[in-house]
Amino acid sequence: MDLNISLAPDVLFFLGGFPVTNTFIWSLVISLFLIIVFGSATRSLKLIPGKFQNFLEALIEGSYEFVESIMGPGKKTQRVYPLVFTMFFFALVANLAVYIPGQSAVTLYRGGETVSIFRAVMSDYGMVLVMTLISVITAQVVAIATVGPWKYLGKFITFKNPLKFFLGLMELISEVAKIVSLSFRLFGNIFAGEVLGAVMLFLAPFFIPLPFMFLGLLTAVVQAFVFAVLTLVFISMASELEEVTNE
Repeated sequence: MDLNISLAPDVLFFLGGFPVTNTFIWSLVISLFLIIVFGSATRSLKLIPGKFQNFLEALIEGSYEFVESIMGPGKKTQRVYPLVFTMFFFALVANLAVYIPGQSAVTLYRGGETVSIFRAVMSDYGMVLVMTLISVITAQVVAIATVGPWKYLGKFITFKNPLKFFLGLMELISEVAKIVSLSFRLFGNIFAGEVLGAVMLFLAPFFIPLPFMFLGLLTAVVQAFVFAVLTLVFISMASELEEVTNE
């Protein structure tokens, strides 16, 4: 048995000219699962909740209070919370779904080789990049809505003196660097965990890989939380830009 490690996801088939990859299939399955779970939960709410409803209410209430502790009470939290919670829960479920037993056995014979139909969604940099762009662009929109387009543009481009021009250029570079740092943090950790797990299973397929799988499981939870928190921090900083620029 050969150990096949690929940075790019495997293309299972083409739908017209659109390549359908194994990470795309997994993301569709996870999205459909979350829609069904939360859709059915909201339609069957009870005055005296059961265990599942209690769990969801505790999860939503706890996460809302956490977002509120950073954004402050009011409309800011109400507007930001759905985005942050959705990103966290999607990334969390996508990361944990990798550990469902038996999924690696679901394969497709294509082009003379066997490829897995399911692969960790966050090991596809394309998916992580899209989520990162949503986070960063949302923060930029919030900043522009807070101080106005010209004042926000003046944060990066100013010709008052060479020092302020240089500092503005550094601010612009830091905004671009957010895309790289945020996306590579999530993608790198999940992809590295996937590779490490595959290597250990290939070398010693019984008890030795268990500690590494536990480490990967911990990383899956932590990285989903970190991604959501950094998104929240970026938006929070953008919403407070007016106070900073007025100082």
